[in-house]
This record gives sequence, structure tokens and C-alpha cells, in this order.
Amino acid sequence: MPRRESSPGGPENNQGGKNHDGKRNGSASASRSQDDADRSALESHSKPSEAQLAQITPGLYLVATPIGHSRDITLRALDVLRAADILACEDTRVTRKLLSVHNIRPDRLVSYHEHNAAEMRPKLIEHLNLGKIVALVSDAGTPMINDPGFRIAADCREADIPVQAIPGASAVTTGLMLAGLPTDRFMYCGFPPPKQGKRTTWLGEIKDIDTTLVFLESAKRLAASLTDMATVLGDRDCAVVREMTKKFEETRRGKLSALSIHYQESGPPKGEITIVVGPPLEGDEMSDTDIDALLLNALKTERVKDAANIVAAQTGRPKRYLYNRALALKDGDP
Repeated sequence: MPRRESSPGGPENNQGGKNHDGKRNGSASASRSQDDADRSALESHSKPSEAQLAQITPGLYLVATPIGHSRDITLRALDVLRAADILACEDTRVTRKLLSVHNIRPDRLVSYHEHNAAEMRPKLIEHLNLGKIVALVSDAGTPMINDPGFRIAADCREADIPVQAIPGASAVTTGLMLAGLPTDRFMYCGFPPPKQGKRTTWLGEIKDIDTTLVFLESAKRLAASLTDMATVLGDRDCAVVREMTKKFEETRRGKLSALSIHYQESGPPKGEITIVVGPPLEGDEMSDTDIDALLLNALKTERVKDAANIVAAQTGRPKRYLYNRALALKDGDP
């Protein structure tokens, strides 16, 4: 069975609850209380001096923002957000809330996302050519990862406009920190293709890479993706991490096949999801139980012969042995 760990990392402002008298506390009140607490905490930090702000020179700044808890942002990032002439963001409502928590004026926000990037990019470049400071932020995490930021950064470099990175939170590295899997080498793979056929082909292209793999996935496709990963990659160790740094943060660990079954039975979870999959298993390190799990997974969608061939490719075990074992499993023979 997959193992579950919960950690109340930080407050999640949209959660309501009941008080000791059984009355429901309003989510708006909880949100205001947390925002007030964050503002009070920030007052204890010294604000940047004029000399520090003067060091923020014209150019494009790629600014990492929190992935959940609003205080997971660096002091330097706050300095840049205060100094910027223009704040380019995916969703102005999300960034406006972050700025409000940190007492930063929100009147310089412009929308920049995949649907309007082609139109907005030349306008931002024009401002940069005029010597403006432009800060690019995503709704959560580090720009340039799964957003259109790389295009404007490339245009800036081509035009000799300075580009600076302001590092910070990332779902990729935070997921690796929580997963408990090897981190000496890893590969970020992004979102798997939504269609099963393309997804299995895509997974087949990366299955032999000897490293930990990191994926993002939507809740509704989580179970299907885990099933395909178990079939194509082998029944590797895995961690499904969601709601990172928020009140209901959860890390669920187990084999890919076990996690697949769990989410098929429990349904799509809530929140943003990161999947971390361990390096390839060596065939001689896999137990007979692991082999059976792979075969049973493959038999859900494949004929006996094809299931045996798939598992043979994954493990290096003899096809004839796997074919006979698949026949026995299909007939219900333990």
C-alpha cells in the first residue's frame, strides 16, 4: 500500500473550519488574519535602502514567487517587485494578492501569458529599450518553467537587454526534497501528453534514462498517468506530492502500481500535483511480486503475448517465462 505523509507546512488561506462552539469560521476572516500576520512579520524586516534599490538597474528580471505559502519569497525578490516599473504576470488577480500581503503597490501590473504573449512581448521589449525595469513573475514558482518566459528572455538577449534571475521556490525542487528518492541526478519532464497513446510513446522515449524523473500532472489524469508509467517505466518507487507548503500538504509514497490503484479507487485529489519517479529498476533486483505487479498492470490493456513482451523489455526477464506467468495470472493462478 502507498504510504501517506501530511505536513501542515503553512496556512492555506481559502480553508474554513469550525470553532469550539461548532460554528463555522469564515474563510475570508481566516484569510484576513493570515494576511495581517504576514504584514506584521514583514514590519520586523528592514526595508531596502535607496542604495540597495539603486542597484536594481534597467532590464528584465525573472522573479520566483511562492508556490503556496505567501512568505516563501526572498528579500531580493521583494526589492525587485518594489522597484519594477512594470510587473508582467500570468494572472493579475493572483499577483495582486501576493503584492498586497507584502505591502507592495499593485498599479504596475500587466497580463502576460501563453495566450497573449505574441501580442505583449513586443510591448514589453519596447519598454525595456526605453530603460525600464520589467519584472516577470508566474502565478507560482519559478518563471521559465512551463510558462512563456523563455521567449521574452531570448528576445532580450538578442537585443542586448540585461536579463537577471531572482531565484526562489519551485515545485520541481520542492517535490524532490519531499519525495525521499535519489536526487544526485534528476530530469524534469513537465506534463505528460494528455492522450494515452502519445503518453505511452513519450514515456518509452525516457524509460532508459538512468535518473530520477519529475513530472507535473493534473488531478483528473493522475491515475491514468501513474498506470501508464508503471506499465512503460516499470513498477518503480514513486512519490505523489500535492499542495506543497500549504496547510494540507501531502506526500504519498509507494510503487507506481500501488499509487495508480489508490487514485483509481479514491478519485482525483485536490491541489497542484508533482510526481517524482525513482531511477530504473534492474531486472535482477526485482522480486517475483514486482514482476507479477508489472504483468497485471500490462494485462489491463494488453493481450497476454503483448503484456509479456512489454515486461520483458522493462526487466530483461525471458519472454517465455513472462508469457507463461502472464497466462497463469490471467487464469487466476497465484
